[in-house]
Amino acid sequence: MASNRRLAVVIGINQTLSWGMTFYLPAVIALPAAQSLGQSRAVLLGAFSCALLISGVCAPRIGKHIDRHGGRGILVASCAVSALGLAVLGTASGLVAWYVGWLAIGVGMSLGLYDVAFATVGCLLGRGAAPVITGITLLAGFASTIFWPIGAMLAEAIGWQNTLLCYAAVQAAWNLPMVLALVPAGLPRETGAAVPAEEGSTRGLARAFACLSGFFTIRTFLSSAVAVFVLPLLQSLGSSLEQAIFAAAMIGPGQVLGRIIEFSLAKRLSLLARARAAAVLVPAALLVLLIGGPVAAAVFGLLYGIGNGVLSINRGTLPMAIFGPAGYAGLLGRLAVPVLIAQAGAPTLIAPLVDAVSPQGVAIIAAASAGFAALLLLPLRPPRGEG
Repeated sequence: MASNRRLAVVIGINQTLSWGMTFYLPAVIALPAAQSLGQSRAVLLGAFSCALLISGVCAPRIGKHIDRHGGRGILVASCAVSALGLAVLGTASGLVAWYVGWLAIGVGMSLGLYDVAFATVGCLLGRGAAPVITGITLLAGFASTIFWPIGAMLAEAIGWQNTLLCYAAVQAAWNLPMVLALVPAGLPRETGAAVPAEEGSTRGLARAFACLSGFFTIRTFLSSAVAVFVLPLLQSLGSSLEQAIFAAAMIGPGQVLGRIIEFSLAKRLSLLARARAAAVLVPAALLVLLIGGPVAAAVFGLLYGIGNGVLSINRGTLPMAIFGPAGYAGLLGRLAVPVLIAQAGAPTLIAPLVDAVSPQGVAIIAAASAGFAALLLLPLRPPRGEG
């Protein structure tokens, strides 16, 4: 148990650094970089979308590699590649170097964010991975809370490019050796494949995969869209800018609260029951927006955050529960492809809808989509003999 807690802390710190210095980076540097490079933010953010697409393309092969060799080497490679990409961005003087840097970071993200962290733990612990995965997400849930203000402060004090060079140094001098020294190498403890409760039919396996993939893809699409459009949506539904910012800020604490609740209910409710309950909170939160005003906005932020926080845990735990540890990392890689594509494309695809439909209509469509995603969890069943 002590070694499992230590593993959760080490990979949790690794994930906090990795998310904060890659995925959450554009929110801090996009504006000063656009001013410095003489480009629009839209053009620069296009590089971030390309990085997410690169992550999706790389994910299946990375998963297969982890199934054969374990995940520590992949996490180490992520730190090195991310440091390289950050260094390129930190010395960029034009658009070409900017895109090259982000493409490298995209590879680094595919090598080192949640899917790889979960796969690494799954290889080491098999079906005992769920508590460690929850611990990792609890720590990494503070990545944006830590790195948005730190990044903004550093960018103001030393410039955005020097900030990126500092991040590169942290990746190379702290994150990389920490993973190398403290994350054990290993392959899955269990090798027998778990079979869903439909007589092991290929059709049953394919249906379970389709439901799980559809759930994660739809929810990730909505999360990516909300991250971009939540403030104008809340304002159009009756909140002032300050009230909208407060409501949006509730999402972060809600995510951490959701993970704590999920962990505390582990002995009382099955994993699928917890996942289904959390999934229902998201359409409920979106429908609350129809009431309008700052109180409804704050309730939305909290409920949406709780549901979204559990989603991060489910990315690692549901595939293990349904399909078992055999080929777990490769399965995560296959599931990551549509998820990352949805994440990259959501802001662009949702923009015409936001312009064409009333705010209430946007909330209803989003709630209906989240409700459909929740329904996709109903056909899923654990293997026989497990809850």
